[in-house]
Formats: sequence, C-alpha cells, structure tokens
Amino acid sequence: MTFSDIVRHLLYLQKPVQFDTLIIGSGLAGLSLALKLADRQKVGLITKKSTLDGASGQAQGGIAAVLSSEDSFEAHIRDTLIAGAGLCDEATTRFVVEHGKAAIEWLIAQGVAFTRDEASERGYHLTREGGHSYRRIIHAADATGHAVQATLAARAAAHPNITVLERYNSVDLITGVKLGLNDNRCYGAYALDCVTGEVATLAARNTVLATGGAGKVYVYSTNPDTATGDGIAMGWRAGCRVANMEFIQFHPTCLYHPHARSFLISEAVRGEGGLLKLPDGTRFMPWHDERAELAPRDVVARAIDFEMKKRGLDCVYLDISHQSEAFLHEHFPNILAHCHELGIDITREPIPVVPAAHYTCGGLITDLNGHTDVRHLYAIGETAYTGLHGANRLASNSLLECLIFAESAAQDILTQVPAIMPELPRWDESQVTDADEEVVISHNWAELRRFMWDYVGIVRTNKRLQRAANRIRLLHEEINEYYAHFRVSSDLLELRNLVLSADLIVQSAQLRHESRGLHYSKDYPTTLSDASPTILTPKNYRTLTV
Repeated sequence: MTFSDIVRHLLYLQKPVQFDTLIIGSGLAGLSLALKLADRQKVGLITKKSTLDGASGQAQGGIAAVLSSEDSFEAHIRDTLIAGAGLCDEATTRFVVEHGKAAIEWLIAQGVAFTRDEASERGYHLTREGGHSYRRIIHAADATGHAVQATLAARAAAHPNITVLERYNSVDLITGVKLGLNDNRCYGAYALDCVTGEVATLAARNTVLATGGAGKVYVYSTNPDTATGDGIAMGWRAGCRVANMEFIQFHPTCLYHPHARSFLISEAVRGEGGLLKLPDGTRFMPWHDERAELAPRDVVARAIDFEMKKRGLDCVYLDISHQSEAFLHEHFPNILAHCHELGIDITREPIPVVPAAHYTCGGLITDLNGHTDVRHLYAIGETAYTGLHGANRLASNSLLECLIFAESAAQDILTQVPAIMPELPRWDESQVTDADEEVVISHNWAELRRFMWDYVGIVRTNKRLQRAANRIRLLHEEINEYYAHFRVSSDLLELRNLVLSADLIVQSAQLRHESRGLHYSKDYPTTLSDASPTILTPKNYRTLTV
C-alpha cells in the first residue's frame, strides 16, 4: 500500500491525516514546490477542482528570463522597476531575475516543450511583451501555462511521495492560537471534500498557501472561477499582514464576445505587432504613451478604458491581421482557433477586446524564502507579496516568480528539523444545520462582483471606495452569520474569502492618497515623491519571533 493509499483510506474513515508539507493550490507555484520536496518528504497537495484548472494553466504569453546574450540582468531589473512605478523591492527583483535562467532550465529538464527556434542563440523562440526592452519571453506557442502545468501535473501524479487531492476546498488554517496554544504556528488546515461534503483534518509540519489571486472579486476577469482569494483571506485570518492589495492588474485585452467566458488575448499579440484601434480603424495608443501598444499594462488598460468611456464604446479592437496566416498559426494557434469558433477570423479582421481583472499584485507579506508572519506557514505565487511587482506587474514575471519562490521555499523547508505535532481536533459541526436558503450566497456573490467592478475598478474616487466599503460591511455581517449557523459549502467558503479580499482591496485603496501604477484616483491624480507599500495588519498579528 502506497502513502497515497494510506491517506485516502484515512480520509475515508474520516480520520486526521499528517503530511510533512501540505500545499494548498496546484498552480505552477504549488506543483513546482511539491516536486522539489517529494524526494525527501511526504507531500500533500489539495486543489479545489483539478490540477489543471487554476490560473497558471491559462497563461498564454510565457515566462520572462534573461536567456539571450543581447539581454542582461540589469535590463530585466530596470524594466521590472519601471513597470512597478517605484514600488518594487529592488533586492527581491534582483533575486528573481538572477535565478531566472536556472528556473527555465529546471522546467526544460522536467520535459516542458517550449517553442523551438533553431536559428536562435539557445534554440528556443523568445518573444517580446509590453514593458520589456528585449525579447526574453520563452513560451510554448500561445499556451505556455497549459504546457507547463500538464507536464508538472503528470510528474506529480506519478510521484509516490505526493498525494494529490482534487476537489478539496480549504476551509481554514489550524494555528496555535486557534488551538489555545501559546505559539504563533500553523499546524495544517481543514478542507472540505467537495464530493462527500465531509471536512477533513489535514495536519502538516509546514503549510504552504499557493492558491493564486482574487480576480473573481470582479464581474469581468480573465481568471478562472477558482481565483477567489482563498490563501490571502486564510492567511489574514491566521494573523498575517498583507501589502499592496489596491494594485489589481487589469489585462488590457480580454476577448469581448457574448459567448466567450473571459478569454485572454495574450500580451504577445501586441509584442508581435498587434495594433489597438477604434471602430473606424484609427490607432489611439500613440496619443496616450510614446511606447504605444508596448506600454506597460496599466497604461494600456487605462487608455482603453478612457477611449471606451469617452466615446461610449462597448470595446476596442486589436488588429494582428497584417501578419501572415502562417505566422499566426505558428505563434497564436489557440487564439486563432478560439476566435474562429466564435466567427472571428483574426487573419482578416481585428479582435474585439476590453480590459478585465487579471492579477493581484499584493498579497500576504513574505520574505525571500516564502515565510509569512505565522511560523511554518509559507505563501508563494500570486497569493504572496514579495515586493517583485510593485504597483504594476511586468508581463510574464508572474510564472517566473512562482518558480523562483517554489525553489527558495523548498530549500528552506528541507533544512528544518521535524517538530513534534500536537493531536489536532476534528472539524466540529455539532452546532450547525443545513442551509435554509442558499440563494443568499448567489445573490451576495453577484452583488459583490458588480459593485467592485463599478466602484473599485480601473479608475477610482473616494466616494466610490466609500460606497464599496459600506456594502462590504453589510455583506461581511450577513456572510459571517451564515457561516456560523450552517454547514460549509464550497460556494460559501469562496464567498467568505472573496468578501474579505474585497475588504482588503478597498481598505488599501483608501489609504493610498496618490495615483501610482495600477491605482488611479481622480481625487489624487498626482504621484507622490516618496513611494511606500500599503501594509495592513490584522488585530491578531504576532511577530515571527513569537
């Protein structure tokens, strides 16, 4: 009987399960960490749906790294700092950039089939995206995320020391504070089996939050339905600080079509010559920035938002039809095919696009090893705030960040001396009943996402933020009462985390009295001379030394 068989048997018997490391989230950060630990540890990896359903698997463009002799670390660092609008941590940025090549080589060694170009220096095709001064984006056509995720997920599924539990939704972290112990430590998590409805007790010497961002807090988002801010919310409730939650990146080009669900049109389309146009065919980006279509995402998203509102447009258009059909088949086969299914021939006509919430630049504060403010609790990937992205993420730095911090967290975890674990209590449902009106959840979900889009979107005002804060307060009260009296469901857990994530976004936005990067306020249109992150501290915060 394998370790995974033992785990599943214990779960069937509704008994606690213990791992050396429990990873919550199966995106690139979580899968990479699991593989890096598994030769020496028993690893549990839980995911709300399947291992391929997260945001990482939907990434199109690629991974930024210095792989050409024409490029340099200094250039990549400079591009990142410029995009970050003065709020990137320079030491973190250098750390990530300088380890980029090794991270790519690790992926290649795992079997990821990046797009080849035998005429290039290293045999791989490198593309360019907005904000980058050189071609440094290694990719697998226009489906890089899927290629990487499919490769790593297959390796994780085959590893005897990795137990992958699909359709398990984390309920909350188990901490010393919650257990009544005098320590600031995480001991694992409770997780809902979305098939049986039972809540499992998952003990772990180390717990890692790799749940992605909170893009589904907005009605229009390129994110999958799983991006509900779970890790950020759980970490906050456990006592972790968060930073820069006001900086929500809106991807400039999401496909606008009534039958398309938040389909992203890759940044690389503009990198390969795509032009943004008004309905009459006029280009407008040169009016907004000298870098035109290759300006950073925040600039392009605001320009599109401005033109749409000024002219009363439902969308603008991205035109790549001047490239040959063969070129489009080679570089953008999935975009071409998906648009074709919807009746859009991108070889002959432009693509209708709108901005949509895409990436959470803030998150749980961590150091270079992924440590949060709670001992033995790590956060990596989009869930974390490392200081890399500042006020605006540079295109294709996100997957790079996942890889770098998966490696550093793995090295840190493997140096620890195993500690004795206390016996953890099972989840207590003795004081709750089945929900009487689940329609409350769907109504609250819809209300939250709509007012966040209207009041806390690409352009903000004090009045809009206060309106959002008032509504969030009411939703908080209603949802907390619901959570206290009824059995948990996946929808309830996600809504609870989304409302808290929205609250953190609004609080952060209200504290920033300037316009910088992704946060643009009509009441504070100028940028202050001093740049500093927005840090929120929970009431139960305790330092790492406790």
